[in-house]
Amino acid sequence: MPVPDFQSIMLPLLSLAGDRQEHTVAAAIQTLGEQLGLTDEDRKHLLPSGRQSMFDNRVGWSRTYLAKAGLLENTGRGRFRITTRGLDVLSQGTEKITVAFLKQFPEFVNFHTATKKIESVAVTAVESPEELLEASYQSLRASLAQDLLDRIKVSPPKFFERLVVDLLVGMGYGGSRKDAGTAVGQTGDGGIDGIIKEDRLGLDVVYIQAKRWSGSVGSGTVREFAGSLEGHRAQKGVLITTSTFTRDAEEFVERVGKKIILIGGERLAELMIDFNIGVTPLANYEIKRMDLDYFPEESDESVTGETHDPAI
Repeated sequence: MPVPDFQSIMLPLLSLAGDRQEHTVAAAIQTLGEQLGLTDEDRKHLLPSGRQSMFDNRVGWSRTYLAKAGLLENTGRGRFRITTRGLDVLSQGTEKITVAFLKQFPEFVNFHTATKKIESVAVTAVESPEELLEASYQSLRASLAQDLLDRIKVSPPKFFERLVVDLLVGMGYGGSRKDAGTAVGQTGDGGIDGIIKEDRLGLDVVYIQAKRWSGSVGSGTVREFAGSLEGHRAQKGVLITTSTFTRDAEEFVERVGKKIILIGGERLAELMIDFNIGVTPLANYEIKRMDLDYFPEESDESVTGETHDPAI
């Protein structure tokens, strides 16, 4: 039988977790495959990239959507459990769970906003294939960024310090990994968490403050950081947080005479993706167009005697 689409897998997956026990994704894939009557050949059917089983991929996306809606909770790497909300949905005798059904939950709506364009493209089919692929890419990237941020927020503070070092080195700052590691997190000087070289030669330095603030970072924190830079006669600083910055904080940075860069959680996750920190490439796709310079001009027909069929 054909591999069910990921929406058709959501209710069976939630029902499987209805026993209130912790489940592993691997075990869920095996159990659901048996329940849905998939053959070994069905289970081995791969995505076009050839990197992953289509069924495994769809179960994974089903779990992601259910978790974003608050029906499942991730309890560890590759582990999940049903939530009170998920039990309530099951108790209502729901016949099918779809994306439209999940939109009743605000958390899912916030998550799904980034994927609305791809949904529109798939339904209307008015955009070009390149636009559809780009919309798909942006949807996957937005989901990955949110997952990275969620994981960072529950990781130990020391891990966050190491992540900041890895990211800055990956972006070309700090010289060697060893140099950056001894600089960041060592000073502890009123608003300054570390100092890192701006380039490999150390011609200039950048002062850093990196904190996992729970709420939005206001202008007071940024003003204190700017004061610390003044105390060190420094002109450049980077303020990194897993949360966001208020408008007042952003406006203060625009007015202050020093060069201060604010990196909030969303931008932090984007930079991690761009510089391959905490992520692993899964597949690469190339879009190609015809190289008109390779082919002869139509006027060459008179010389060669050949006919040029535009359909070829």
